[in-house]
Amino acid sequence: MSVSASASTETPVKPARRIPAVPFWAQIVAGLVLGVVLGWITRSYDVQWLHTTLDKVGHIFVQLLKLAVAPLVFFAILVSITNLRKVNNAARLASRTLLWFMITSLIAVAIGLVIGLVTNPGAGTGLTPKDGEKPQHAGSWLDFLTGIIPTDVITPFTELNVLQIVFMAAVAGIAALKLGEKAQPILTLSESVLELLQKALWWVIRLAPLGTVGLIGYAIADYGWDLIGKYATFTADVYIGCALVLFGVYPLLLATVAKVNPVQFFKGAWPAIQLAFVSRSSVGTMPVTVKVTERLGVPKEYTSFAVPFGATTKMDGCAAIYPALAAIFIAQIFDVQLNIGDYLLIAFVSVVGSAATAGLTGATVMLTLTLSTLGLPLEGVGLLMAIDPVLDMMRTATNVAGQALVPVVVAAREKILDVDAYNSASASPVDDEYGVRDAEQKVTLPVTA
Repeated sequence: MSVSASASTETPVKPARRIPAVPFWAQIVAGLVLGVVLGWITRSYDVQWLHTTLDKVGHIFVQLLKLAVAPLVFFAILVSITNLRKVNNAARLASRTLLWFMITSLIAVAIGLVIGLVTNPGAGTGLTPKDGEKPQHAGSWLDFLTGIIPTDVITPFTELNVLQIVFMAAVAGIAALKLGEKAQPILTLSESVLELLQKALWWVIRLAPLGTVGLIGYAIADYGWDLIGKYATFTADVYIGCALVLFGVYPLLLATVAKVNPVQFFKGAWPAIQLAFVSRSSVGTMPVTVKVTERLGVPKEYTSFAVPFGATTKMDGCAAIYPALAAIFIAQIFDVQLNIGDYLLIAFVSVVGSAATAGLTGATVMLTLTLSTLGLPLEGVGLLMAIDPVLDMMRTATNVAGQALVPVVVAAREKILDVDAYNSASASPVDDEYGVRDAEQKVTLPVTA
């Protein structure tokens, strides 16, 4: 047989078949569903090894996030302050950012108070003051004010005191600005270290679907629906309050103040909101929040200041809605009557004391600060600790959404928002960071004849 005849009888090569990459958001949703199923199985059939496994998986994921928190906060704040020198009207942008942080916090705490007064979350729970337990560490205004300044430069990093880390970073950043060119080697090193930390944290973030399985599964296996039932009204209040801020107040501000399409904001910011819900850490979510905010058209120099600043001080969920509802809940359990002055104090603490939450998992410090200001029993904190992880997911998602929203609002009002970038923001920064879209085009499998 001739060569030409042999070639003519060969089977034609069929087109390669692509392996579709699973979007990151879909991986998170799958993790949520799997976590619920495994948690239900664990609790229903008392599978101890699965209970332990879920606990360890979730714990390791959170610990990996926390591992990067201290250096990430320090270098992010330092670099963000020095980056302001590249922005026109930096002082104006910083003051407007702080102003909008306070405005949105005030709106959030007002919503929390109204919901609490209407629903009476502490009534009919069956809980009594005996069910409460005083926390080992309580926040007070004296501790808050004096605790900002560290006694040494090492302890804040070893004990993860984020507020003191922010203080040291702010001082270092301002000093670097004053030194000018002499500080450039330090700034270059700081920017490199920050990039290194963010890259390492991206690897941890890619583990979020697995962490989701552990965190959600353990929550359901450990707490169960019976415990949630005792706190049904309070839990619903927190979720409804956060949802009203997240899907009501924020879109309204975007439409009326920023004059942009609210739907586009959620398309761009959803990866950060979703990760915050799972990780329960504003600081841990910060690299994603920075990327989505840049994708929404906010200038990088301003984003690098506003988002780290917000990740440590902007807490509409943890520091506004939650303490307002928790104060009313605890007051009803302990049969303490609150008056108008008390409600104003709650609003004041929420707006001024947000930095006490420091972007870490949980809002215990902020709650103890609120209770001590009102003179309510700190044993009330123990009433809410069991249900806290379930509440913290929605609180943190609201926090992070606000941390991305305010820079968009300020940038839009200051005419520095890239509207075209905002209107086209939709891709997941986690997928793009790892080239998932490129992988969809390049990774193929041959189809056999």
